[in-house]
Amino acid sequence: MANSLQTWTTHADPFTQVVETITEWDAPSPCEGWSARDVLAHVIDTGREFLAGQGHPLPETDGDNPVARWAAYDASVRALLADPAVGGKTYEGHFGVTTIGETLSQFYGFDLLVHRWDLARSQGERAILTDAELQEIDSAVTGWGEHAYAPGIFAHPVEVPADADRQAEVLARTGRTDRVTTAAR
Repeated sequence: MANSLQTWTTHADPFTQVVETITEWDAPSPCEGWSARDVLAHVIDTGREFLAGQGHPLPETDGDNPVARWAAYDASVRALLADPAVGGKTYEGHFGVTTIGETLSQFYGFDLLVHRWDLARSQGERAILTDAELQEIDSAVTGWGEHAYAPGIFAHPVEVPADADRQAEVLARTGRTDRVTTAAR
């Protein structure tokens, strides 16, 4: 079984690849009212808030350079997860006792999967999620139940055509439409 650092790295590396290709940071994303810049800020800021609440505030980063800001955040998370005393620290989470490492790798790592797709779509690209990633998203949404549709989490599921592929079906559970248009291939 992968440890928290390995799981984070598995999610963060492809996320980083997408972040590094973004040229239009103010382009709208599939997240209603959010640009690509807003999506990345959400990923970073929610993680920073969680870590600060657990006694591990991260240093401020360059707010004007999204790529540098992500790189600094990712490096900080990896450094924290490399320390078993930090990653293994327990706390009472929303679904019971968990660890900082499990929360970063599973909950915030999950965010990296879904928002990687959002960021790619903001640039007119279709990020392809692996079967394992789709299974992780599907299992998480199922496990969270109605909590997945609380305000600020996901939009309610959308319908997909009968011939939709697995990616379209899974993303639809998060309120996302995985359509490729001539403007977004």
